[in-house]
Amino acid sequence: MKSACALVFCALSLAQAQSFEVAEASIADQQRAMAEGRVSSKALVRAYLDRIAAFDQRGPRLNAIITLNAKALEEAEALDRERAAKGPRGPLHGIPVIVKDNYGTADMQTTAGTMALLGFVPSSDAVQVRQLREAGAVILAKSNLHELASGITTVGSAFGQTLNPYDPSRHPGGSSGGTGAAIAASFAAAGMGSDTCGSIRIPASVNNLVGLRPTKGLSSITGIVPLSTTQDTGGPLARTVADLAAMLDATIGDLPTGQARPKFLDALKTGTLKGARIGVLEPLFGDASDDAEVIRIVRAGIQALVSEGAIAVPIPMPELLAALDGSSVIALEFKEDLAAYLAGQPTAPVHSLDEIVRGGLSHAALEANFALRVAGKGRDSHDYKIAMAKRTAIQEIIAKLMEDQKLDALAYPTLRRKPARIDEPQGGVTCQLSASTGFPAITMPAGFTGDGLPVGLELLGRAWDDAKLVGYAFAYEQAAHHRRAPARTPALSALRPITWQTKASAGNATVLAKFRLDPGTNLLSYSLTATGFAEGDLLAASVHRKGKDENGPAIAVIANHSFSNVEGALTLSDPDRAKLLAGGLYLRLAARGKDTNNLRLPLKPSE
Repeated sequence: MKSACALVFCALSLAQAQSFEVAEASIADQQRAMAEGRVSSKALVRAYLDRIAAFDQRGPRLNAIITLNAKALEEAEALDRERAAKGPRGPLHGIPVIVKDNYGTADMQTTAGTMALLGFVPSSDAVQVRQLREAGAVILAKSNLHELASGITTVGSAFGQTLNPYDPSRHPGGSSGGTGAAIAASFAAAGMGSDTCGSIRIPASVNNLVGLRPTKGLSSITGIVPLSTTQDTGGPLARTVADLAAMLDATIGDLPTGQARPKFLDALKTGTLKGARIGVLEPLFGDASDDAEVIRIVRAGIQALVSEGAIAVPIPMPELLAALDGSSVIALEFKEDLAAYLAGQPTAPVHSLDEIVRGGLSHAALEANFALRVAGKGRDSHDYKIAMAKRTAIQEIIAKLMEDQKLDALAYPTLRRKPARIDEPQGGVTCQLSASTGFPAITMPAGFTGDGLPVGLELLGRAWDDAKLVGYAFAYEQAAHHRRAPARTPALSALRPITWQTKASAGNATVLAKFRLDPGTNLLSYSLTATGFAEGDLLAASVHRKGKDENGPAIAVIANHSFSNVEGALTLSDPDRAKLLAGGLYLRLAARGKDTNNLRLPLKPSE
C-alpha cells in the first residue's frame, strides 16, 4: 500500500500534468516551470504519455511509437528528488525525449523497425543515449523508423506505416519519420534520429521541425544499428532551434585533436545572418512541374534570409549532379556493417541481412531494396573504390567552391516535392550532398503548401561549422516564425468534439444541417434534413471554400441526387479545417426551383 506522502505526490503529479500544457512547450518552458514548482518531471512524463495515448493509436493514429519506457515515471520521480536535493544537472534535467528505435537501449527492446529484431535488447546503451541520460533526460519512448533505416517513408515489418500528423494520407519522411511525427505532435520535448542520407533532414522538413545532420564525427554512432558506417550520423529533431541546441550540447562527442568544442546554446543570437554569404545551389532546385510549389516556398525562405542581412549568391554549378552520382556507399556497406553489429550482440536473434530476407522477416515494401543490398559487392570491390574516390572529389569540390566564393553556407530545398502519399515513392530528394561530403546540414521550416504540408529549407556549411548553422537557423526562425502545430494533435483540453447546427429557408423549403467536428481526426460528420421541396427539386449538396467574391470551388459532394435526409462524413485538410472555424466554408444546395437553387448555409460553428 502506498504511503500517504506517496499518494499526495501522485495526486500532485496528476494535477500538474493536467494544468501545465506540454503541447508545443519548449525545453526552456519546461525547465522554467520545474524551477518555479509549477510542474515536475513526473508530471511532464504523464502528460506526454497521455498525448501518446490520445493520438498514436487513436485519433489520427500516427503509429509513431514502438516502445514506451515502463520505468519513465519512476526515473522522472528520481530526477525530481535529485533536483530538490542538488539542483538541476543542466538544460535537459527531467526533460522527456524520444529516441529512434535503432539507438541501442539496454533497458528496452531495439528493433530497428524489423520483425527480425523483436524483443532484442542490446548489451548497452548507444553512446548518445548514455549522454542523454547523463544530462538528466528521461528516455520516454522509442520511435518507429523505416525498416533498418533503409528508406525515407517510414514503413517496416515490425510496426507498419507511420503517418504524417499534418496529413495522415501522406508519409512523415524517413527513416526517422517516427521521431519526426512524434515531435511534431508533441509526444516529447525533442527526439533523436539518424541520418545516412537525409533521414534526419527529410522528416524534419515534412513535419515542420528543425533538424541537423552534424559534421561526420561530431557525434558518436556507437550503439546505433548501422546502415553505412561511412555515412551514418546521429542527431536531434526539435520544434525550435533552441531545443535542438540543448540536445546537441548534450550529445556531441570527443572531437579531433585541436578542434574546438562547439557551444550550440551560445550560438543562439539574432543578427548572425548579417553579412553571411549564402550560395543558392541551383542544380538542387530542379525544374519539374511537380516541384514548382515547394521551390517557390524555398526561394521565399532564401529571400527571408536576405531580409535578415544575408547575401544570396547564385551558384549554377552544372557539374554538381554528375559529381554526386555514384558517391553513396550505402548499398556497398550495409550488409557488412549490419553483420558486424549483430556479431557483437550475443542475444541478437538474427545474424545477417541475408538471414532476415530468407526468413521472410522484412516488409514487402523493402523487398527490392534488400535484394539489392544483399547482393552488395562490399568494401573489397572496384565499385567501392570508385565510390570512395567520388566522395573525396565532391568534398574537395564543395570545399573549394565555398573558399573561392567566400561562402558561409549553401542553400537548397530539403525536398523539392511535398511528402508523397502512403505507398507512393518520394521524389525530389536532395540529401546526398551532405552525406557524401560529411559536411553539416541543417533543415528549418520554410512555410506550407496550399494544402497545409510543411516545406523545409536546408543550409549546408563547412566541416565543423555546425554551431554557425544553428546560429543562422535561430536568426531565421526568430524572423520567420514558420512553426505551426498539426491541427489533428491539439492540446488535450481541446479534444472535445464541436457540434452545431444551421438552417436556411427559401419560400416553403427549409434545410436543417447538423455538424460534428472531431478535432483529433478532422472528421466532419453531417446530417441534412430537407423539407418543403417539390418532389425531385433538389439536385445536389456540396461543401465549398469561399473565394475572394464569397463564391468558391467545391471541396466535397455531400449528395448528388434529391433527398429528404442525408448523413455522412468527410475528412478536412488542415487548411480547410482552419477555414471552417473562421467561417470560410459554406454548404451549397443545387435545385430546380428559382428560389431554392443556390441556397447557402454557412458552416462556421455557432458560438
